[in-house]
Amino acid sequence: MQQQVVLFAIVISFLITVLLSPIFIPFLRRLKFGQSIREEGPQSHLKKTGTPTMGGLMILLAVVVTTLIITGRYAEASVETYLLLFVTVGYGLLGFLDDFIKVVLKRNLGLTSLQKLIGQIVIAVVFYFVFTQFEFSTAVSIPGTDLSFELGIFYVVFLIFWLVGFSNAVNLTDGLDGLVSGTAAIAFGAFAVLAWNQSQFEVSIFSVAVVGALLGFLVFNAHPAKVFMGDTGSLALGGAIATVAVLLKLEIILIIIGGVFVLETLSVIIQVISFKTTGRRIFKMSPLHHHYELVGWSEWRVVVSFWTVGLLCAVLGIYLEVWI
Repeated sequence: MQQQVVLFAIVISFLITVLLSPIFIPFLRRLKFGQSIREEGPQSHLKKTGTPTMGGLMILLAVVVTTLIITGRYAEASVETYLLLFVTVGYGLLGFLDDFIKVVLKRNLGLTSLQKLIGQIVIAVVFYFVFTQFEFSTAVSIPGTDLSFELGIFYVVFLIFWLVGFSNAVNLTDGLDGLVSGTAAIAFGAFAVLAWNQSQFEVSIFSVAVVGALLGFLVFNAHPAKVFMGDTGSLALGGAIATVAVLLKLEIILIIIGGVFVLETLSVIIQVISFKTTGRRIFKMSPLHHHYELVGWSEWRVVVSFWTVGLLCAVLGIYLEVWI
Protein backbone atom coordinates (compact mmCIF):
# COMPACT_ATOMS: atom_id res chain seq x y z
CA MET A 1 0.00 0.00 0.00
CA GLN A 2 2.74 2.45 0.95
CA GLN A 3 4.54 1.80 -2.34
CA GLN A 4 1.37 2.72 -4.21
CA VAL A 5 0.99 5.90 -2.15
CA VAL A 6 4.55 6.99 -2.99
CA LEU A 7 3.91 6.31 -6.69
CA PHE A 8 0.63 8.25 -6.41
CA ALA A 9 2.49 11.22 -4.90
CA ILE A 10 5.02 11.45 -7.72
CA VAL A 11 2.28 11.16 -10.36
CA ILE A 12 0.12 13.87 -8.78
CA SER A 13 3.04 16.26 -8.41
CA PHE A 14 4.17 15.61 -11.98
CA LEU A 15 0.69 16.20 -13.38
CA ILE A 16 0.17 19.42 -11.42
CA THR A 17 3.35 20.89 -12.87
CA VAL A 18 2.80 19.62 -16.41
CA LEU A 19 -0.82 20.79 -16.56
CA LEU A 20 -0.13 24.13 -14.89
CA SER A 21 2.87 25.10 -17.01
CA PRO A 22 1.05 25.78 -20.33
CA ILE A 23 -1.19 28.21 -18.43
CA PHE A 24 1.43 29.74 -16.17
CA ILE A 25 4.21 30.30 -18.72
CA PRO A 26 2.14 32.54 -21.07
CA PHE A 27 0.89 34.39 -17.97
CA LEU A 28 4.49 35.12 -16.93
CA ARG A 29 5.28 36.21 -20.48
CA ARG A 30 2.35 38.64 -20.55
CA LEU A 31 3.51 40.13 -17.27
CA LYS A 32 6.98 40.49 -18.85
CA PHE A 33 8.51 38.41 -16.05
CA GLY A 34 11.48 37.60 -18.27
CA GLN A 35 14.96 36.62 -17.20
CA SER A 36 17.75 39.20 -17.41
CA ILE A 37 21.04 37.63 -18.47
CA ARG A 38 24.32 38.74 -16.89
CA GLU A 39 26.46 40.61 -19.39
CA GLU A 40 29.62 38.95 -18.01
CA GLY A 41 28.16 35.47 -18.62
CA PRO A 42 28.70 33.34 -21.75
CA GLN A 43 27.62 35.27 -24.83
CA SER A 44 25.59 32.29 -26.02
CA HIS A 45 23.20 32.91 -23.10
CA LEU A 46 22.16 36.36 -24.31
CA LYS A 47 19.54 34.77 -26.58
CA LYS A 48 17.79 33.54 -23.41
CA THR A 49 16.99 37.10 -22.37
CA GLY A 50 13.26 37.46 -21.81
CA THR A 51 12.59 33.77 -21.15
CA PRO A 52 9.93 33.66 -18.39
CA THR A 53 11.32 33.07 -14.92
CA MET A 54 9.79 32.48 -11.46
CA GLY A 55 8.75 29.03 -12.68
CA GLY A 56 9.75 27.82 -9.24
CA LEU A 57 6.26 28.90 -8.14
CA MET A 58 4.85 25.93 -10.05
CA ILE A 59 7.29 23.60 -8.33
CA LEU A 60 6.39 24.99 -4.90
CA LEU A 61 2.68 24.70 -5.57
CA ALA A 62 2.96 21.11 -6.79
CA VAL A 63 5.12 20.06 -3.82
CA VAL A 64 2.96 21.73 -1.16
CA VAL A 65 -0.38 20.57 -2.60
CA THR A 66 0.82 17.00 -3.20
CA THR A 67 2.44 16.69 0.24
CA LEU A 68 -0.64 17.96 2.06
CA ILE A 69 -3.07 15.84 0.01
CA ILE A 70 -1.11 12.60 0.34
CA THR A 71 -0.20 12.96 4.00
CA GLY A 72 -3.74 14.09 4.81
CA ARG A 73 -5.27 11.11 3.00
CA TYR A 74 -2.82 8.29 3.69
CA ALA A 75 -0.78 9.37 6.70
CA GLU A 76 -0.84 11.76 9.62
CA ALA A 77 1.03 14.97 8.87
CA SER A 78 3.90 15.07 11.35
CA VAL A 79 6.19 17.81 12.61
CA GLU A 80 8.68 16.65 9.97
CA THR A 81 6.15 17.44 7.24
CA TYR A 82 5.50 20.94 8.54
CA LEU A 83 9.21 21.64 9.04
CA LEU A 84 9.91 20.60 5.46
CA LEU A 85 7.12 22.79 4.11
CA PHE A 86 8.15 25.73 6.32
CA VAL A 87 11.74 25.76 5.08
CA THR A 88 10.78 25.06 1.46
CA VAL A 89 8.15 27.80 1.31
CA GLY A 90 10.28 30.18 3.40
CA TYR A 91 13.29 29.93 1.12
CA GLY A 92 10.98 29.95 -1.88
CA LEU A 93 9.41 33.25 -0.79
CA LEU A 94 12.88 34.70 -0.23
CA GLY A 95 13.81 33.63 -3.76
CA PHE A 96 10.55 35.03 -5.11
CA LEU A 97 11.37 38.42 -3.58
CA ASP A 98 14.80 38.26 -5.19
CA ASP A 99 13.30 37.36 -8.58
CA PHE A 100 10.63 40.05 -8.27
CA ILE A 101 13.25 42.73 -7.69
CA LYS A 102 15.22 41.50 -10.70
CA VAL A 103 12.46 41.15 -13.26
CA VAL A 104 9.87 43.70 -12.12
CA LEU A 105 11.97 46.42 -10.52
CA LYS A 106 14.72 45.79 -13.12
CA ARG A 107 17.55 45.46 -10.59
CA ASN A 108 19.56 42.70 -12.23
CA LEU A 109 21.26 41.51 -9.02
CA GLY A 110 18.04 41.30 -6.97
CA LEU A 111 18.40 41.31 -3.21
CA THR A 112 21.78 42.30 -1.84
CA SER A 113 23.93 39.47 -0.52
CA LEU A 114 23.42 40.72 3.03
CA GLN A 115 19.64 40.93 2.70
CA LYS A 116 19.47 37.41 1.29
CA LEU A 117 21.81 36.05 3.97
CA ILE A 118 19.77 37.59 6.80
CA GLY A 119 16.59 36.04 5.42
CA GLN A 120 18.23 32.63 5.09
CA ILE A 121 19.62 32.77 8.64
CA VAL A 122 16.28 33.82 10.15
CA ILE A 123 14.52 30.85 8.53
CA ALA A 124 17.27 28.48 9.71
CA VAL A 125 17.09 29.80 13.30
CA VAL A 126 13.29 29.42 13.43
CA PHE A 127 13.72 25.89 12.09
CA TYR A 128 16.29 25.14 14.82
CA PHE A 129 13.99 26.46 17.55
CA VAL A 130 11.12 24.18 16.48
CA PHE A 131 13.54 21.31 15.81
CA THR A 132 14.88 21.37 19.36
CA GLN A 133 11.42 21.82 20.92
CA PHE A 134 10.51 18.39 19.57
CA GLU A 135 13.78 16.90 20.88
CA PHE A 136 15.29 15.87 17.56
CA SER A 137 18.89 14.71 17.76
CA THR A 138 21.58 17.37 17.52
CA ALA A 139 24.33 14.83 16.79
CA VAL A 140 26.11 14.54 13.44
CA SER A 141 27.18 11.06 12.29
CA ILE A 142 30.11 10.15 10.07
CA PRO A 143 29.03 7.87 7.17
CA GLY A 144 30.46 4.36 7.14
CA THR A 145 31.56 4.57 10.79
CA ASP A 146 30.07 4.36 14.26
CA LEU A 147 31.33 7.86 15.04
CA SER A 148 28.95 10.68 15.87
CA PHE A 149 29.46 14.08 17.42
CA GLU A 150 26.93 15.66 19.75
CA LEU A 151 26.91 19.37 18.95
CA GLY A 152 24.31 20.46 21.50
CA ILE A 153 23.67 24.21 21.36
CA PHE A 154 26.29 24.54 18.62
CA TYR A 155 24.02 22.59 16.30
CA VAL A 156 22.31 25.88 15.49
CA VAL A 157 25.57 27.10 13.93
CA PHE A 158 25.86 23.89 11.95
CA LEU A 159 22.22 24.14 10.88
CA ILE A 160 22.61 27.72 9.68
CA PHE A 161 25.73 26.78 7.73
CA TRP A 162 23.98 23.74 6.19
CA LEU A 163 20.74 25.40 5.14
CA VAL A 164 22.34 28.61 3.93
CA GLY A 165 25.18 26.73 2.26
CA PHE A 166 23.07 24.28 0.30
CA SER A 167 20.39 26.78 -0.65
CA ASN A 168 23.14 28.91 -2.19
CA ALA A 169 24.86 25.86 -3.70
CA VAL A 170 21.73 24.83 -5.61
CA ASN A 171 21.22 28.47 -6.58
CA LEU A 172 24.74 28.62 -8.04
CA THR A 173 24.11 25.42 -10.01
CA ASP A 174 21.03 26.89 -11.67
CA GLY A 175 22.74 28.29 -14.74
CA LEU A 176 21.88 25.99 -17.65
CA ASP A 177 18.62 24.67 -19.08
CA GLY A 178 17.50 21.68 -17.03
CA LEU A 179 20.68 21.45 -14.96
CA VAL A 180 19.14 21.90 -11.51
CA SER A 181 15.85 20.25 -12.46
CA GLY A 182 17.68 17.04 -13.32
CA THR A 183 20.36 16.98 -10.64
CA ALA A 184 17.92 17.93 -7.87
CA ALA A 185 15.41 15.30 -9.01
CA ILE A 186 18.14 12.68 -8.77
CA ALA A 187 19.25 13.88 -5.32
CA PHE A 188 15.72 14.00 -3.91
CA GLY A 189 15.07 10.56 -5.39
CA ALA A 190 18.06 9.22 -3.49
CA PHE A 191 16.82 10.74 -0.25
CA ALA A 192 13.35 9.31 -0.89
CA VAL A 193 14.97 5.86 -0.98
CA LEU A 194 16.89 6.55 2.23
CA ALA A 195 13.79 7.94 3.97
CA TRP A 196 11.90 4.80 2.97
CA ASN A 197 14.78 2.71 4.33
CA GLN A 198 14.40 4.50 7.67
CA SER A 199 10.59 4.06 7.60
CA GLN A 200 10.19 7.86 7.56
CA PHE A 201 7.12 7.75 5.35
CA GLU A 202 6.28 11.47 5.51
CA VAL A 203 9.79 12.52 4.48
CA SER A 204 9.69 10.01 1.64
CA ILE A 205 6.35 11.42 0.43
CA PHE A 206 7.74 14.95 0.44
CA SER A 207 10.88 13.86 -1.41
CA VAL A 208 9.01 12.05 -4.19
CA ALA A 209 6.63 15.01 -4.46
CA VAL A 210 9.66 17.16 -5.23
CA VAL A 211 10.90 14.59 -7.76
CA GLY A 212 7.54 14.58 -9.54
CA ALA A 213 7.37 18.38 -9.60
CA LEU A 214 10.90 18.63 -11.00
CA LEU A 215 10.30 16.03 -13.70
CA GLY A 216 7.14 17.86 -14.72
CA PHE A 217 9.02 21.16 -14.74
CA LEU A 218 11.84 19.59 -16.75
CA VAL A 219 9.41 19.01 -19.62
CA PHE A 220 9.44 22.79 -20.12
CA ASN A 221 12.87 23.57 -18.63
CA ALA A 222 14.98 21.20 -20.74
CA HIS A 223 17.06 22.79 -23.50
CA PRO A 224 15.85 25.01 -25.05
CA ALA A 225 14.09 26.14 -21.88
CA LYS A 226 10.65 27.72 -22.16
CA VAL A 227 10.77 28.77 -18.50
CA PHE A 228 13.36 29.13 -15.73
CA MET A 229 12.75 28.28 -12.08
CA GLY A 230 14.59 31.39 -10.86
CA ASP A 231 15.74 31.87 -7.29
CA THR A 232 12.16 31.05 -6.29
CA GLY A 233 12.85 27.44 -7.19
CA SER A 234 16.58 27.03 -6.59
CA LEU A 235 16.70 28.56 -3.10
CA ALA A 236 13.64 26.52 -2.09
CA LEU A 237 15.15 23.29 -3.42
CA GLY A 238 18.47 23.90 -1.67
CA GLY A 239 16.82 24.61 1.66
CA ALA A 240 14.51 21.62 1.23
CA ILE A 241 17.22 19.08 0.49
CA ALA A 242 19.31 20.29 3.44
CA THR A 243 16.24 19.93 5.68
CA VAL A 244 15.54 16.41 4.41
CA ALA A 245 19.14 15.43 5.23
CA VAL A 246 18.86 16.96 8.72
CA LEU A 247 15.59 15.18 9.51
CA LEU A 248 17.03 11.86 8.33
CA LYS A 249 20.26 12.54 10.28
CA LEU A 250 22.17 12.13 7.02
CA GLU A 251 23.75 15.56 6.98
CA ILE A 252 27.18 14.38 5.83
CA ILE A 253 25.68 12.02 3.23
CA LEU A 254 24.26 15.15 1.60
CA ILE A 255 27.79 16.17 0.65
CA ILE A 256 27.99 12.98 -1.42
CA ILE A 257 24.47 12.85 -2.86
CA GLY A 258 24.61 16.58 -3.55
CA GLY A 259 28.11 16.26 -4.98
CA VAL A 260 27.31 18.34 -8.08
CA PHE A 261 26.12 21.23 -5.92
CA VAL A 262 29.24 20.96 -3.75
CA LEU A 263 31.57 20.95 -6.77
CA GLU A 264 29.82 23.96 -8.29
CA THR A 265 30.23 25.89 -5.03
CA LEU A 266 33.86 24.86 -4.60
CA SER A 267 34.62 26.06 -8.13
CA VAL A 268 33.36 29.54 -7.19
CA ILE A 269 35.34 29.57 -3.92
CA ILE A 270 38.52 28.38 -5.63
CA GLN A 271 38.11 30.92 -8.43
CA VAL A 272 37.66 33.83 -6.01
CA ILE A 273 40.55 32.82 -3.75
CA SER A 274 42.89 32.26 -6.70
CA PHE A 275 42.04 35.57 -8.33
CA LYS A 276 42.33 37.58 -5.11
CA THR A 277 45.65 36.00 -4.07
CA THR A 278 47.43 35.46 -7.39
CA GLY A 279 45.43 37.49 -9.92
CA ARG A 280 44.88 34.30 -11.94
CA ARG A 281 41.71 32.37 -12.67
CA ILE A 282 41.72 28.58 -12.37
CA PHE A 283 38.58 28.20 -14.48
CA LYS A 284 37.58 30.11 -17.59
CA MET A 285 34.45 31.05 -15.65
CA SER A 286 32.72 29.88 -12.52
CA PRO A 287 30.47 28.18 -11.51
CA LEU A 288 31.94 25.06 -13.05
CA HIS A 289 29.27 24.48 -15.70
CA HIS A 290 30.25 27.75 -17.42
CA HIS A 291 33.89 26.58 -17.61
CA TYR A 292 32.88 23.56 -19.69
CA GLU A 293 30.73 25.74 -21.93
CA LEU A 294 33.70 28.01 -22.63
CA VAL A 295 36.02 25.12 -23.48
CA GLY A 296 33.62 24.17 -26.27
CA TRP A 297 31.06 21.78 -24.80
CA SER A 298 27.48 22.26 -25.92
CA GLU A 299 25.00 23.24 -23.22
CA TRP A 300 23.18 19.93 -23.55
CA ARG A 301 26.44 17.96 -23.21
CA VAL A 302 27.32 19.82 -20.02
CA VAL A 303 23.88 19.22 -18.53
CA VAL A 304 23.78 15.50 -19.34
CA SER A 305 27.32 15.06 -18.02
CA PHE A 306 26.40 16.77 -14.75
CA TRP A 307 23.24 14.65 -14.49
CA THR A 308 25.43 11.56 -14.88
CA VAL A 309 27.79 12.72 -12.15
CA GLY A 310 24.78 13.47 -9.95
CA LEU A 311 23.42 9.97 -10.52
CA LEU A 312 26.76 8.37 -9.62
CA CYS A 313 26.92 10.50 -6.46
CA ALA A 314 23.38 9.44 -5.53
CA VAL A 315 24.18 5.75 -5.98
CA LEU A 316 27.35 6.14 -3.90
CA GLY A 317 25.46 7.92 -1.13
CA ILE A 318 22.79 5.21 -0.97
CA TYR A 319 25.47 2.52 -0.98
CA LEU A 320 27.38 4.09 1.89
CA GLU A 321 24.25 4.48 4.01
CA VAL A 322 22.44 1.23 3.27
CA TRP A 323 25.12 -1.37 2.68
CA ILE A 324 28.12 -0.22 4.74
